Amino acid sequence: METIRVLQVDAFTDEPLTGNPAGVVPNADGLSSDQMQAIADEMAVSETAFLRSSDAADRRLRYFTPDQEVDLCGHATIGTFAHLRDEGLEPGPTALETNVGVLEIEVEDDGTVWMTQDEPTISEVDVGYDRVADALGVDAAALEGASADLPLAVSSTGLSFLIVPITYLSDVGSAEPDMAAIEALADDVDAAGVYLCTFDALEADSTLHGRTFAPGAGVPEDPVTGTASGAVGAYLDHFGAFDDDLPDELRLEQGHYVDRPGLVRVRLDDVVRVGGHGVTALEGSIVVPEDDEDEILEA
Repeated sequence: METIRVLQVDAFTDEPLTGNPAGVVPNADGLSSDQMQAIADEMAVSETAFLRSSDAADRRLRYFTPDQEVDLCGHATIGTFAHLRDEGLEPGPTALETNVGVLEIEVEDDGTVWMTQDEPTISEVDVGYDRVADALGVDAAALEGASADLPLAVSSTGLSFLIVPITYLSDVGSAEPDMAAIEALADDVDAAGVYLCTFDALEADSTLHGRTFAPGAGVPEDPVTGTASGAVGAYLDHFGAFDDDLPDELRLEQGHYVDRPGLVRVRLDDVVRVGGHGVTALEGSIVVPEDDEDEILEA
């Protein structure tokens, strides 16, 4: 019976068992979509990345939640390249093929992995603060209090999120989300999930504290979300959150309310880039399930 190597790499952290755990399958060329989906289901983390060869770039990644394939995943990308660095990948730029196109990845000497995001798209939405508050289990007044300059909007740098600013950290921490309502809300605005955030962060040098809910993708709450961090960085820039004094780097806290604290770094210059570290927490092998697809296995 065939087995393949699998890892759990915790992304956006230097400490094992914190940050966002990603499954990583380093050699997935022989796996069909059904086999990758079955392995992701068994790994039971928010996303598992499958590393494959590419004709368009240096490498190819496909990403699966326990329920479905998604086009892009920030933390699983950071985790994969943190693993490759541990395996001897030299610092410098490299090209990565994904379902949203070819992206540039850069590994720095200190192990920081930077992931270039897709061109931002941002649009305001009119879904009503009462509906959003009910879905998130927060006070509508706390949402409206943060809305003067930062409206409800869907932002994407590869994966779309409804960005929901709120006034205080206590509002973020006390949220009691209704996952069915969040899934319906995200579907109605054509987003993968909802990112609730506040400038009232835990650390003095942090820009925001956020929480991500994506039940429609099989991820009720994602500990530390790279794609959402890129999206919220572009959103803040688009709506002039920093006036003319745009920081060189945003530092986004996440995961503390699910006991998986992590930090995402976001740079906004000519492109949006998301960066962080990763550490391998688990390594082993998994049995390759039988292929139920009628098609020939992809090479």
